Amino acid sequence: MENGAARTVPAVIVAIDGPSGTGKSSTSKAVAAQLGLSYLDTGAQYRAITWWMVSNGIDIGDPTAVAAVAGKPEIVSGTDPSAPTITVDGTDVSVPIRSQEVTSKVSAVSAVPEVRTRITELQRSYAAAAETGIVVEGRDIGTTVLPDADLKIFLTASPEARAARRSGELEGADVQATREALIKRDAADSGRKTSPLARADDAVEVDTTDLTLQQVIECVVTLVEEKRAAG
Repeated sequence: MENGAARTVPAVIVAIDGPSGTGKSSTSKAVAAQLGLSYLDTGAQYRAITWWMVSNGIDIGDPTAVAAVAGKPEIVSGTDPSAPTITVDGTDVSVPIRSQEVTSKVSAVSAVPEVRTRITELQRSYAAAAETGIVVEGRDIGTTVLPDADLKIFLTASPEARAARRSGELEGADVQATREALIKRDAADSGRKTSPLARADDAVEVDTTDLTLQQVIECVVTLVEEKRAAG
């Protein structure tokens, strides 16, 4: 029998979508690392362009103003799952893009069609350049960005479970306030006209409410390996 290590494994593009607090980032990074794939955090790209808008005094409440400068910042994502990076015009923004100010404004910026067009093109270029394959996580990957992805996964969890996880990540956060913020953001992202948060018809839905992170990772790794074997 052929040696598995010597066999050329076909590149596989995996789209992982879902709302905040479902374990999307942790799962995506771990799966990519385990399977030797690249990793792309598309949410970080939207946060990066939002950070740039805030830093440059752009009126986030004015979609026309946001659209006019959507092409200006140079956003570069490092796709190593063990140490993903993101820079804007050469500046490392991995910490400031997680600020509460950026978090509260990212939905508004992301809803502007010109912003989505710019970032979607960027995401597709990363997917096309990934020689061994890539795990791309976000909210509209399976539906809009990479509709021909080899495998689409949609992670879900109850609002309570998601809020508990997010408030655990955000030191000292109020679970109830976090839950309300998550529900509000879900409504904004699901209701926007351009590329709303939605499950692709051919996506595999994984409810992570009662699963440990390790169980979710194992589930997704199995799905990817099955897809590779079938491919």
